[in-house]
Formats: sequence, structure tokens, C-alpha cells
Amino acid sequence: MIDHDRLFKELLSTFFVEFLALFLPEMMQYLEPESVTFLDKEVFTDVTAGSRYETDLLAQVQFQGQPSFFLIHVENQATAQAEFGKRMFRYFARLYEKYDYPVYPIVVFSYDQPRAPAPSEFTVAFPDFAVLSFSYRVIQLNQLHWRDFLSQPNPVATALMAKMQIAPAERPRVKAECLRLLVTLRLDPARMQLISGFVDTYLKLTPEEETAFTLEVGQIEPAAQEQVMEIVTSWMERGIEQGLERGRREGELRLLLRLLSRIVGTPSPAVEARIRGLTEAQIEQLTDRLPTLSSLDELAGWLDELEAS
Repeated sequence: MIDHDRLFKELLSTFFVEFLALFLPEMMQYLEPESVTFLDKEVFTDVTAGSRYETDLLAQVQFQGQPSFFLIHVENQATAQAEFGKRMFRYFARLYEKYDYPVYPIVVFSYDQPRAPAPSEFTVAFPDFAVLSFSYRVIQLNQLHWRDFLSQPNPVATALMAKMQIAPAERPRVKAECLRLLVTLRLDPARMQLISGFVDTYLKLTPEEETAFTLEVGQIEPAAQEQVMEIVTSWMERGIEQGLERGRREGELRLLLRLLSRIVGTPSPAVEARIRGLTEAQIEQLTDRLPTLSSLDELAGWLDELEAS
């Protein structure tokens, strides 16, 4: 499963000013870029719905040339959700109440479907009286076309092109263009890896597309092509390492389950699933515990204790 919130939060927090400059250039006229301070995530509990929500990204920023501050609240929404505007308003109200700063709310809608424009306001009104009209900025990636960002020397544009409108036949070219743009930015290795990993996560290609992608890379100007190939090679090496790691872990689990069957009997499917969910360190603990186990009940009790600790 892709951890969308983590990926987007890492991208936007690393390139926060670049994100604002790309999508909200007018804001750059009045904020002090060097003043950005990220605040701890806020946790909100909706008692009536039994839900718990956390803000994705909250930054405190100073007005340019002034001693006053405001907050920028950014939410990434990876799935379409009914009444999302109401949740944004609740965030706004609670943040405004707690900090007593103006709050600038922004939503990045990163889902693929639906394609219809997402709402950008929440209202409360009666037939004779409008009580509330709350607006928030919307950046809906599936409403943006990747070609419109080809000339943007911006790391956020380079990454998010992978989530914009892309015709199926263009996927290999978009991936190659993302890498071409990335190497022109001349970022440090850690930031290059962040963006290249983001692109590779959201533009997984089929074997046929990989062939087309290789041809696209071959058309990149020689000065950039070598660096692009270094990124592609690192993807391949990481994929091999991950495959070997998965194979090694599966081998360890098969051996462990076979030993358990001989010592205490065959675990039920539910217990086997719990064992497969153990971390590497926990698997080592269970392996060390094997000689002293005498029954399946004792195994289940040990797992209970482990999960409770």
C-alpha cells in the first residue's frame, strides 16, 4: 500500500516555498520565505462521528516586513470524500481559535478519480440568510496537465507531473521528462532521491511501457542522459535489493512455521497471519523462544504479550 500522506508531506515540507511559488505565486509577494516554521501536527477528535483527524502540514510564516504572522494549513486528500469542506472548516476554526493567527487553508487533491472539479468552499445558509461562506484553495492534480509544467524549473512540478493528467500512451514519456527536469535542477543527492522516488512510486510502468521509457531516455540530450541513467540504475538496484529482502524474509518465515509445526503443532491461519506480520526483531525473538514453547496456546499467549508490550 502506498502511504500517500507520508509521501506528499515529505515532498511538500522539503520544498514548501517552491510549492507555494508554483501554485500560489501571489503569496510570495507578502510572505517572508526565511520565516517558515513547521508546527507539530494538530489532532482533532470528532466525538459525534467517532473519528480522529490529524492535520497534514501546518506552517507558521511571517508577513514580509511586518512583525505579524499567519498560518498555512495544507491537506493532501488522496481519496474523494463527501463533506470534505466541512472538515476543512473545522480545522480552520480550531486552528484560528488556538493560535489566533490568520489561517490560509490549502487542499491538494491527489486522487485519480473523479475528474470533476472539487468544491472549494463550505457554506451554511438559510433561505433568507447566508450565515457562513468558508473558502479554501484547491490544487486538484487531475485537473492539471503535465505538459503545462514542462518548462517549470521547480522540484515540486517535477514530482507532481507524475500525478497530473496523463494519457495512457504518454506515461513513459512523462517519466522520462520528470527525470530530465530533475537532473537540470542540480539538487543534492538526498533531495534528488526524494523526487525520483516519488516519480517512480506514482509512475510504475508495465514491461511494454518500460521499453518505451528506455527509448525516451535515449532521446535525452547527452549531457543529462548519463545522470538520468544513474537514477534508473539506482531504481533497478533498489528493486533487486527489495526483491532479495522479500525472498529472504519469506524463506525465514517458511522455516519458522515448519519448526513451529514440529514443536507445538500447525498454527491456525489467524495465528500464522500474526506471525507473518512480525517485525524482523520480533521474528528473532520468536526463534529464540521456540525451544521453550510447549503448545499452540502458549504460542498465542506469547504473541498476545508481544503485541501488548
